[in-house]
Amino acid sequence: MSVQRLRTIVAAGARSPVPVSHRDRIRAEQTLLLFKNCPVGVISAALVSLLLAIFLRDASATGYAFVWSAVVSACAAAHLLLCWRYHRAAPPEAAWRRWALAFSAIALAEGLAWAAGGLWFTYPHDLAAQLIVLLAVLGVVSGGVVVFGSYLPTYLVFLVPMLLPHLFLFAGFDSGSRHLVVGLVAVYLVAMPVIAWRFNAQLEEAMRLRFANRDLADDLGRQKASAEAANLAKSSFLAAASHDLRQPIHALGLFIGALRGRTMDAEAAELVDHIDGSVAAMDGLFASLLDISKLDAGVVAARIEPFPVQPLLERLFREHAGEAAAAGIALRLVPTRAIIDSDPVLLERVVRNLISNAVRYTDRGGVLIGCRRRGATLSIEVWDTGCGIPTAEQEIIFREFHQVGNPERDRTKGLGLGLAIVQRVAALLATPVALQSVPGRGSVFRVAVPLHRGGWTAPAETAPQTVPAARTGTIYVIDDELAVRQAMVSLLTTWGHRVVVAESAEALLATDLALDHRPDLIISDYRLREGANGIAAIRAVQARHGDDIPGVLITGDTAPDRIAEAEASGFLLLHKPLSNARLRAAIGNLLRPREP
Repeated sequence: MSVQRLRTIVAAGARSPVPVSHRDRIRAEQTLLLFKNCPVGVISAALVSLLLAIFLRDASATGYAFVWSAVVSACAAAHLLLCWRYHRAAPPEAAWRRWALAFSAIALAEGLAWAAGGLWFTYPHDLAAQLIVLLAVLGVVSGGVVVFGSYLPTYLVFLVPMLLPHLFLFAGFDSGSRHLVVGLVAVYLVAMPVIAWRFNAQLEEAMRLRFANRDLADDLGRQKASAEAANLAKSSFLAAASHDLRQPIHALGLFIGALRGRTMDAEAAELVDHIDGSVAAMDGLFASLLDISKLDAGVVAARIEPFPVQPLLERLFREHAGEAAAAGIALRLVPTRAIIDSDPVLLERVVRNLISNAVRYTDRGGVLIGCRRRGATLSIEVWDTGCGIPTAEQEIIFREFHQVGNPERDRTKGLGLGLAIVQRVAALLATPVALQSVPGRGSVFRVAVPLHRGGWTAPAETAPQTVPAARTGTIYVIDDELAVRQAMVSLLTTWGHRVVVAESAEALLATDLALDHRPDLIISDYRLREGANGIAAIRAVQARHGDDIPGVLITGDTAPDRIAEAEASGFLLLHKPLSNARLRAAIGNLLRPREP
């Protein structure tokens, strides 16, 4: 094969890729194996040809032995050059045919060169010498299975020219052993293609399975990415929607607080109570969403400490006793003296949700709260005789908004967020939650908590301290919602504060310049217009009047990254819709006179 022809084939193989079929992928992989295995095989064959030429150099019929060895070595060099070009080009899978054709053409040339050697090294009267030549040929043919066997056509165009001449040569020998040798060569000529075919078939099947697994993994990756994108879109939508919904609800709560400070008749007061109840119900939904977002944001940290579990269970028992009695079911608590290592606040949230769900979904029988020691852990268990949970739903009940037996979304049966919070808090505490349930008979939830192994002493009781009374002061309010600004003025003025409001820090500072009043407290919405946020707004006011002025961030966002950013600011973070009692407590605490 000419160098120009070789370059033409290689250049054609480097063309732009075309769509690759499943079969093309396998052929491309087989071609890749050809080029990977080629160097060792062809160099070995060239060395064998050189050794044969040296061994037969003195024979009268071998004047062209070294010429023949040079031809075989030239074929090996052509293979090596093609391998170098292949690895350098890194051709696409769709171009495998041209590269395999070029490789097979050189393999055919090499097979024909060995066939020529078989004709030249003919010793009709020296069977031993001819057998040495045959042995070398058979060795090269056997090694060719590994080198060329990954692509069957290449191996066949290499094998057949090498063995056929020897089959005819031995048939013409005047020796009693010629029939045996001819038979052995014939068997070898048939057996080696069969072995190569089996090897090739197994290789193709392995590749087919590998590509199928790769396709499955790719498809799984795409589905995972799609699910993550959908989850991100859901979270973004939820964050945006909750923020937009929280704004008017927050303003409504502030107006209700301002109304309660005014004189009204009994009928109007009752209407205000009903409105306040509806706002409180919406606040409960947003609070649950916020809990999930804070857990996802990683801003909730567990504070592990030893404590007795019985006071926690007694407190939750008393909290739900009235609800259980109203539902006509028994609520029992089995006492325990166990001391555990956990976060008492977070663990209480987990057990409270489990007890609340058990009481809510049990319409007959009762609920039992108890503990069992299991090795180094304490299993806190909540048993109920409720409706039970079907096996198919026991994995998905921990998803947000999933409820068993509440297709009409009755709010009295909860929101479907309790178990989602339980799962996240339990993961944070490294306390697995297990569920066993039989439909129609009831369920049991178990929380495995580490037992405390060391000594434990109850914390000493501290004497009650006198808390200084809060004072009124000048409060700056930054919020881009007119309704919220109006409501804050009405409410805070009712509480005796001087209030200055504005939609941005710049507008507030301009007003402040005219009033020339130093604020005692800065309250800002977290998300402001034109990409601004409350952190920067509070710091801008502090830069004018001093860093010692306390700041409060109020946010309606549930996006985990924004919650984390707000938590890291160091300012007090409150979440919309904000109850008047909590706002008043926060302001009173921040404006409380310092101890002398």
